[in-house]
Amino acid sequence: MTPAGDEWIVGRDREMTLLSRLVDELAAGGSESLVVTGGPGAGKSVLLDATARTARRAGVRVLRCRGSEGESELAFAGLHQLLRPVLDLSDGLPPRQRTALLGVFGLDDGTEPASDPMLTALGALTLLSDAAERGPVLLVVDDAHWMDLGTLDVLAFVARRLEGEPVTLVLAARDSDVPSQFAREIRQLTVEPLDRASAALLLDHQPRPPAGRARSHVLEQAAGVPLALVELTRAAGRDPATAEDGTLPLTERLEAIFAADLPELPKETRQLLLLAAAAESAELAVILSAAGDTATPDDWLPAERAGLVRIDDDHIRFRHPLIRSAVYQAAGYAERRTAHRALADVLVADPDRRAWHHAAAVSGVDEQAARGLEDSAARAQRRGGYAAAATALERAARLSPDPAVRARRLVRAATMAMYAGHPRWVGEISARVATITDDPALLAEAALRAGWALAVTTQFAGSLGFLLPVAEAAVDTNPVLALDALGTAATPAYNSGAPEHREKILALVERVPPQEDEAGRMWALAACDPVRHRRRALDLLADVRSDPRSPTAAGADLPLSRLVVTGGAAWVLDETAEAVRLLGAALEHLRRSPTAGANATVAQALALALYESGAWAECRGALDEAYRTAAEAGLENVAAGSPLLRATLLALRGETEAARTAVQRAVHGIDLPHCRSLQVRAHYALGAAALADGDHTAAYDRFRAVYTQEPEPAPLHFHASDYYLADLAAAAVRTGRTEDARSVLDAARRRLARGEMSPRLDAIVHRAAALLAEPDDAERHFERALADPAGDQWPFERAQVRLDYAEWLRRRRRAVAARPLLGAALHVFERLGAHPWTERARAELRAAGVTPGTAPQTSLDALAELTAQQVQIARLAAAGLTNREIGERIFLSPRTVGFHLYRIFPKLGITSRGQLRDALADLPE
Repeated sequence: MTPAGDEWIVGRDREMTLLSRLVDELAAGGSESLVVTGGPGAGKSVLLDATARTARRAGVRVLRCRGSEGESELAFAGLHQLLRPVLDLSDGLPPRQRTALLGVFGLDDGTEPASDPMLTALGALTLLSDAAERGPVLLVVDDAHWMDLGTLDVLAFVARRLEGEPVTLVLAARDSDVPSQFAREIRQLTVEPLDRASAALLLDHQPRPPAGRARSHVLEQAAGVPLALVELTRAAGRDPATAEDGTLPLTERLEAIFAADLPELPKETRQLLLLAAAAESAELAVILSAAGDTATPDDWLPAERAGLVRIDDDHIRFRHPLIRSAVYQAAGYAERRTAHRALADVLVADPDRRAWHHAAAVSGVDEQAARGLEDSAARAQRRGGYAAAATALERAARLSPDPAVRARRLVRAATMAMYAGHPRWVGEISARVATITDDPALLAEAALRAGWALAVTTQFAGSLGFLLPVAEAAVDTNPVLALDALGTAATPAYNSGAPEHREKILALVERVPPQEDEAGRMWALAACDPVRHRRRALDLLADVRSDPRSPTAAGADLPLSRLVVTGGAAWVLDETAEAVRLLGAALEHLRRSPTAGANATVAQALALALYESGAWAECRGALDEAYRTAAEAGLENVAAGSPLLRATLLALRGETEAARTAVQRAVHGIDLPHCRSLQVRAHYALGAAALADGDHTAAYDRFRAVYTQEPEPAPLHFHASDYYLADLAAAAVRTGRTEDARSVLDAARRRLARGEMSPRLDAIVHRAAALLAEPDDAERHFERALADPAGDQWPFERAQVRLDYAEWLRRRRRAVAARPLLGAALHVFERLGAHPWTERARAELRAAGVTPGTAPQTSLDALAELTAQQVQIARLAAAGLTNREIGERIFLSPRTVGFHLYRIFPKLGITSRGQLRDALADLPE
């Protein structure tokens, strides 16, 4: 039993020890986030209350908020509750952050455009950082499963950026309903049911502890749930005969218990409780106004004495959310409607809450109530509360008497949910459109939304099941729509890798006549067959890039969509430098957009292009951004894909155990056979780790797995597999499996001969051929692999060719010819930090009669010690940006930026910002 202020908490020693340690670390300047999970009644709120008391005794400021079912549709209601005590500090925020943050609370002047979610979240982070200047801050968030989505998104953003801040977040949610934003990365503490001894001790601490059979039944039915133990003990005291019976299931028993006190209460008290239950965490003045002349403040006393509610700071709070539910459900349908109508009548100054209560008060469909919710959605959208807007539109659709209007509102709800970054929700809303309308335009738009929703997860077949029928139906009547659908479908088709989808897309593309905007055709051709259609796709890429058209009212986001599509096509077609330029510009555009959550896919594509171009430090930065956004928005493909690329970088740097662990975590729960692009990349990361360890057998098995075992081996993924041909050949030579590798290479060359290979792929094929060739035939393939100057775009791959060629030359006693190749390869490997390949090149140089020099400390070890984010911060600081300006650029608080610089300086051997430029001069780009 653990003391907590003036209370004792039974059976929670482990939990309280951990939470107390968390507070101690916070008081000492540390920071961490923790999610407390458990079933209803497990005692999560008790633990949070105890933690808050412990923190206050330690001199820590506590900011609290609690989710409530009735406010879950109100955008940023929880965030306002949490930050209200420190909003006086908002005057010190940068203007754009202040405008965005106050705008979502409706505290602006109403003239600003829709708030940028990223700026809103950054404003909250900066505000908390400023509050922490005065002392450590503990954020306590209870009942997060009922918190509005806007608040959850901001809290997840803040939680991932608390390093260096004396701010700690403790969030509680039901174990069956942990918000997805907190389900993966953040440490969790599960509050289990009490053991039998602790449960019995808790009974003994009740005013009237049960005995005999009643005690056994209470212990059995409560099953260790503290709230059930307390409430069943109270029930046993009121009705010992019922306690002796013990026949009702626990859930029914608890519901009955929570409502059991109601019949004994005065009518006026029951009316007030119902109004409070309908309004939830409502202001006392609002409830009394809604009650009118039928109740007075004194009428609360029976409910307070019964332990059902408490009144704090002129707010009514139920002792437990299930009590509120029991009160609400115990009332009749007509009584509940009357309560909501009364609340709507008094909430004239709060149009959003008024609209929701008006909607709850109507019976059946009601266009006026639907319009009120639609107006509320528009206000939420203006404030950047896309999730709240989607919820309001979804409810407005249910109230709409006209099916056509209902369908239109659902499509708008799906669009808002898409902007909010919740793909599964988009899919659920879109699916309902087909059940209420046969309007082709609405059905097509809903199908596009549903297709997008599944495309950003890993349900690629489901996505294509929506998109391809739209394209097929529109190919003759609406070619613009058809091309749009095909362009969208090309992405899940690429990620899936299944041939039947790609062939269908290509067949439909051929049926679409030339259009003014051919970007969709270009992407479909490049994504579905970049070898066979390389020339056509490159021509279209040139046309789309050179198109001087400016955005129109009908396509205001055309420049952004064009950047994304052309950047993606350039990457697939191995126009890597152009891909980096285009995707980098697209990502900068997205960072300034109110739909910034959509940047995960672009950030991952940019990371891939940066990796291939040898900008590995920048690649890690883009991967961080991609993963953070994907994890917060539920984009499963990126949430798995970005850690796989990070695992590859770890493997190439020689951190092989970390790489294997990263792969295992990334693909957990992913159906890899239906996600072939991820499957191939996972094999490569593990194969690269095996190569780095010198385990060539394991490496060969991994590289061989990206091709089938058929007599004519086919690629597991039509595009990704062939880029690992040379690695397959290198491992084959060292394991005596050259014949098997030759069969794969020969089949690949026959297949690739049907189209046009990029210079990059051509060099890879020739490197593989050189490694597997007879001695007299190898040199011409090495020379072909190095012949095209364009190969310098892919420095790591070119360095591998030079290393293989130099080894081949040295073994034929041509050491002089090998030395310049080895020197050039070593320079690249050192610059990239590819330590296993660096050591191999050094060993070859020594064997060739050259003693390689030691790389400078700054250009190698310093970069290895800096994280990708620290490199980014260091470069921005070297460019003259202040901590606040850096924070706005990369979505961190100024304090966190300063914390990172404090850690960067000793790693680089410097003591001031003025030395950063020189210290970073030799770092790779």
